[in-house]
Amino acid sequence: MDLSLLWIPATIAAAAAQTARNATQRRLTETIGTVGATQVRFLYGFPFALVFLAIALTITGERLPLPQEDFLAFAAGGALAQILATALMLSAMRERSFAVVTAYVKTEPVLTAIVGLLVLGDPVTVGGLCAILVATMGVIAMSGRGAADATLRPVFYGLAAGALFAASAIGFRGAILALDSGGTLIRASTTLAWSLGLQTAALTVWLLIADRAALVGSLRAWRPSLAAGFLGALASQFWFIGFALTTAANVRTLALVEVLMAQAVSRRLMAQGTTPREWLGLILVVLGVAGLLLAQA
Repeated sequence: MDLSLLWIPATIAAAAAQTARNATQRRLTETIGTVGATQVRFLYGFPFALVFLAIALTITGERLPLPQEDFLAFAAGGALAQILATALMLSAMRERSFAVVTAYVKTEPVLTAIVGLLVLGDPVTVGGLCAILVATMGVIAMSGRGAADATLRPVFYGLAAGALFAASAIGFRGAILALDSGGTLIRASTTLAWSLGLQTAALTVWLLIADRAALVGSLRAWRPSLAAGFLGALASQFWFIGFALTTAANVRTLALVEVLMAQAVSRRLMAQGTTPREWLGLILVVLGVAGLLLAQA
């Protein structure tokens, strides 16, 4: 395989791991609340990120890159945006279908493409933009079911989470590009370790001050929390490899395959059905993702 296309299997692997992590976190919200479930992906994921970095350094024989001001700014911005996005996503999932909330969140690719172009200078081809728009129309079609809800709060939470996830993707890719040394794997692993470290420190301090019960709850539920942390770190490792190889817009558009995976989880594990409108949305997502791959090829 052309090494420039390795972002494709990396992104698919990331989407699969993230779907499993989201399902695990969703169940944790029922026992330790939204804040506690948000925190476990970082607190329990950070040790795994350090392990991944150590393995990368051993395999490549490269030195650990030294962070500069630009790197820290991008990493901190991406880390904060991801914390807020995760909390909003889990809040929405407490009130709405797992698959439909995932669709709300996945409205992010268009914004990612625009911000990536303005902030990082990442190019967007006409074919790629058309594919992004088609896939985004698919997730919008799926989210149309939310209009029948008694409240639009989960819709707002999901869309806001999507915008913040877009901002975090740009922040993380910016941090990877800001490192002055290291290959793809080292840059990705270094950025992941720093980002999860910052997130773990920030959330732990916040919970000690504002919600100790959530922190204690996550420590008591260590077994499912450990699983969520591992899956979260594994997904992020692959996301960051993708960000190191291509634009954030490409990665986040292909990541829409997560909507298909979430639909399977909803049907098989959570007994949540699919409407004709959602099927139309799923078809558009598939067409958009296929168009993106053709444009990149």
